[in-house]
Amino acid sequence: MTELRLGILPWSQGTDWPELEQVARRVDELGYDHLWSWDHLHAIFGEPQQPIFEGWLTLAAWAKVTSRARLGLLVGANTFRNPGLVAKSVTTLDHMSDGRAILGLGGAWFEYEHMRHGIDFGSGFGQRLDRLDEAVGAVRTVLDGGSVTSPDDGWYDFQDLRQEPLPLQSHLPLMIGGSGERKTLRTVARYADMWNAMGPTDVLRRKVEVLERHCAEVGRDPREIERTLGCKPIIRDSESEARRVWRALMERNLTPMANVEKDDTFWPGTPEQVAERIGAARELGFDTVIAEIPAPYDSETLERLIGEVKPLVDQA
Repeated sequence: MTELRLGILPWSQGTDWPELEQVARRVDELGYDHLWSWDHLHAIFGEPQQPIFEGWLTLAAWAKVTSRARLGLLVGANTFRNPGLVAKSVTTLDHMSDGRAILGLGGAWFEYEHMRHGIDFGSGFGQRLDRLDEAVGAVRTVLDGGSVTSPDDGWYDFQDLRQEPLPLQSHLPLMIGGSGERKTLRTVARYADMWNAMGPTDVLRRKVEVLERHCAEVGRDPREIERTLGCKPIIRDSESEARRVWRALMERNLTPMANVEKDDTFWPGTPEQVAERIGAARELGFDTVIAEIPAPYDSETLERLIGEVKPLVDQA
């Protein structure tokens, strides 16, 4: 079986810049495969008006204080920026990082930040996903050295859009986040190199089946798409101690426990418990795990996830 790949997403809310920069350095030193940031303008856990840092500038700064971890947004909000500008931004990041950029894109979901910033949220989720599909197709073409002119009935108005320079990577990987069965997973099947999903095993199993059907319809080998699982582990010697730490982290992030207790992406537990959950997802082809870490960043979880959980999973 493929060796487990691990990434870390430090929450960019409820923190300050020195803390956010230091955790990036530590993730890189520990040997994680990639490092991710949210693309949000307001906090998404607890009170929205908490401190939070912008995603692209965070990645750019991390590029200069890390040397090995790949860098990406999990995932970029397509509504925030013109896709041509996104292609230019990720190309610049690729050059800044010596070829370590990943382009993450999604349809966007947080209406609050759109309203506060005066960003068009569209008429509904379906419309945003149609825009995402067109944007992803255009960005993929441009990053691969092609030219894009929008159709008359398109959402965008590209006129012979081309890009110089191209990324350092010959094929800069594209991550799409989300599991909508009718539109998002169709876009994943058509364009994605990586797919990010969350949820319990039975939900993931269904999403994989839907994705594989879409792949068959577009003539794509689903094995070409790296399946990544999002989760939020808190690792201690006992589950009760992990839950105590979880409560403290949520208090720091102004998030009542009642809001997250039923969120099955939080995994408080022992190394063995976390390894078991990862193992169940690996049976569905999720060989990459991206762990979110709330501020203040839990060094024990960071060290034990890669130092204890990963060997348990790889040896299973």
